Amino acid sequence: MSLWSIISHMPPEEFSGLFTEFPHSLRCVLADWLENQPWEFINGSDAFCTSVASGMLSAMLEKLRSAASSDGQQCQILQQVNGIENMYRRDPLRLVSVLRAILDGEKAAVLKRDHHLPLSFHRRQEELKFNVGLQRLQHRVRRIQALRDGPTASLQDPQLKTEAKAPESVSGELPTLILEAVKELEVAKQQVLKRIQIWKRQQQLAGNGAQFEENLAPLQKRCENLVEVHFQLHQQVMGASAELGAELVPRLRERLNEVLSSLVKSSFLVEKQPPQVLKTQTKFQASVRFLLGPRLLKASAKPYMVRAEMVTEKQARELALSAYSSTLSESTGEIMHNVVALETNPTSGTCCANFKNVLLKKIKRCERKGSESVTEEKCAVLFSTSVALTASNLSIHLQVLSLPIVVIVHGNQDNNAKATVLWDNAFSEIDRVPFVVAERVPWDKMCDTLNLKFMAEVQTTKGLLKEHYFFLAQKIFNDYSASLEDFQSRSVSWAQFNKEILPGRGFTFWQWFDGVLDLTKRCLKSYWSDRLIIGFISKQYVCKLLSTEPDGTFLLRFSDSEIGGVTIAYVIRGKDGSSQVENIQPFSAKDLSIRSLGDRIRDLGQLRNLYPNTPKDQAFGSHYNKEQTGKDGRGYVSTAIKMTVERERDQHPQSAAGPLPGPPPALMFNLPMLQPEGLQPVPSPMCPPAPFCPPPIPTGYPTAESSINVMVTNNLGSSFPSTSPMLSPSLPMDPPLPRCEDLTFRNPLPFMPNQYMTGEASQMLSGGPSPEPRDEEMLELAPLTLMDSLQSTQRWLPSMDQPPCSDLDQFLQEMAAEGPPFPAPPQHSGYPNASGWGLGDSRWDDSIRPGHT
Repeated sequence: MSLWSIISHMPPEEFSGLFTEFPHSLRCVLADWLENQPWEFINGSDAFCTSVASGMLSAMLEKLRSAASSDGQQCQILQQVNGIENMYRRDPLRLVSVLRAILDGEKAAVLKRDHHLPLSFHRRQEELKFNVGLQRLQHRVRRIQALRDGPTASLQDPQLKTEAKAPESVSGELPTLILEAVKELEVAKQQVLKRIQIWKRQQQLAGNGAQFEENLAPLQKRCENLVEVHFQLHQQVMGASAELGAELVPRLRERLNEVLSSLVKSSFLVEKQPPQVLKTQTKFQASVRFLLGPRLLKASAKPYMVRAEMVTEKQARELALSAYSSTLSESTGEIMHNVVALETNPTSGTCCANFKNVLLKKIKRCERKGSESVTEEKCAVLFSTSVALTASNLSIHLQVLSLPIVVIVHGNQDNNAKATVLWDNAFSEIDRVPFVVAERVPWDKMCDTLNLKFMAEVQTTKGLLKEHYFFLAQKIFNDYSASLEDFQSRSVSWAQFNKEILPGRGFTFWQWFDGVLDLTKRCLKSYWSDRLIIGFISKQYVCKLLSTEPDGTFLLRFSDSEIGGVTIAYVIRGKDGSSQVENIQPFSAKDLSIRSLGDRIRDLGQLRNLYPNTPKDQAFGSHYNKEQTGKDGRGYVSTAIKMTVERERDQHPQSAAGPLPGPPPALMFNLPMLQPEGLQPVPSPMCPPAPFCPPPIPTGYPTAESSINVMVTNNLGSSFPSTSPMLSPSLPMDPPLPRCEDLTFRNPLPFMPNQYMTGEASQMLSGGPSPEPRDEEMLELAPLTLMDSLQSTQRWLPSMDQPPCSDLDQFLQEMAAEGPPFPAPPQHSGYPNASGWGLGDSRWDDSIRPGHT
């Protein structure tokens, strides 16, 4: 966004005092062209400034005349243009002063209203400042050359005619001019280094979802232009050694060499970062780029090789303190395929080393500080090479660190590792000591980070609102009495973000928020983008909102007590005629993959209007899936899954005399089971203790006359909570209000495991055969002897990615050090139950998250 795009929509009266010496109508014709000229950086009255100002006046007159030819008021504009030319042709520096004052007034007006200027405006101004400085430096080098060549050389350059000196004054002015040029070269170098640091910081913020201009071509051009001026100035210093003296020349050469060395080392960049959460035994890609490679690399019979090595935070800090001049003593991890050639592409003008099949085989953990977990331990990849430069025949050792990396050995460490990376990316400083980051940050900065991450992950343009921030602040600070303004002045710590368990829950703030991210990204993107989900709102506030609404009013909110769940809160009329707000048991990503949220809302007749008063068909109609009717192509009658919600009053109350009555007798039908040929009997499977263990399966495969009992029920009521009964067999609870499907196949106990079935018969069971998922990058585990408790339960845990054999001991040690991977299940939430197709009573998600059972 340009400055003019803002100014043009503001009242003209605010700028009336600015246009006394320059017509406002011409300002409107010039539009954003005016702000793209370096008026602000033409300071002084020397020959260089006068020459630049004269060139800018000519460019402006040409721009105005070109615009006048296509404008209806051509005559009036041309008259004004002629007046401007007559007024400022003899004194172009006066025009620079007038237009600088106009731009300053416009910037002040925008700052007064918006408190900031567009980011693109700042970037353009920085670019203009560098270009003017480079032009001034080039002018000084030409002037030095002219002084050395004599008066005739000055007459050949229009900018140097007015600066021609007598021969007797050359010897006294030359040293001063060279010293000024070297000083300006050092200033320009600092500008380039700062721009490189900004590029690196923007690349890091892009890891959290920020927009990032990856194109390095403009930055490479800056480096090459500055190096070219460096060589020209170095040549002038060596040619004027007699005038400079034996004492000054070595000092100037040292300063020039330091400029070149800094530019060369800083232009070695990681163009494509490796993954910041990196799992062992997993391939990844990365690339480094040497911006000055095409200009400086000396031709070599053998290609220059770049090596990639893992370093710890301590090693990275030592390298940074030595200005990356020392070499790495020991690698902290073993990386395969970690040496790649540094190649120059003449067509694109780039010099890169592309790592395409790098694999981190194993990692050596270092000693951690205090309560720090393995997912808080930061490493990095060090890329290094040694090159020879053409101009000076110097051999320079190049090193660059990647962004911080958290190495994990198992998938369920991913969530906490992402929290470490998010915090480091968001709150680290430019040019910091690796990898120091603040332990406490302002809450408003945390809000910006969460919003940026949410929009990037969900890939939506609809971000979080201030009401959402208020709910998130209440949750992370556990304070429900403070106002929105009170939270703005608070700061949040890393411990509150992802170390401390939320009160009454089994997970941290980040684990809960990341579950919402994953659910929205996978199943709710379109609903969120259409603003159909309030989402971040507490159950208590929902009751307050809906208590005065008519029956059937509902809204959608993210579950406060479960990770990765969305629930429907709606108004119903109680037996006594009063309004009541019910919350349906939350839907997980797996639930919504079976039947979408829109179809579930359509199924529930008691839902009428989306809060505040939008008819549900109008709000969700575009999200309904077309229902199949009639027969399919094979002649079968179509079936459909429908969701219903059973009210608590419709369930059998639990009496003190005994447990809840069981479900009604189920219909049984026999499925013939074929005996595969050539198969031998196998032992019965491992099974946890009763009462959750089915009776042992008879040894051997069923004969042709054997059958499998499959139940078809129309009542899925259960006394178990939504968490797995095998993890909390004695958890006290109230009878839930189940959600049901009109047609649901379930697999009762006793049952026949899928591994005893072949062919289509196994497909008749709930969910069909479910082979254990296997990571393509993982080695198959060899038989192990673990503790009895692990043996008795591992078959009953949900399938998770298993680490390779080489990392299993390390993973078990890390898990033992950090506590159990699954915290105690939360208390029963009191949601009405709505069972899913083939899920039974245990609602496992297809991805296990820390704290989510």
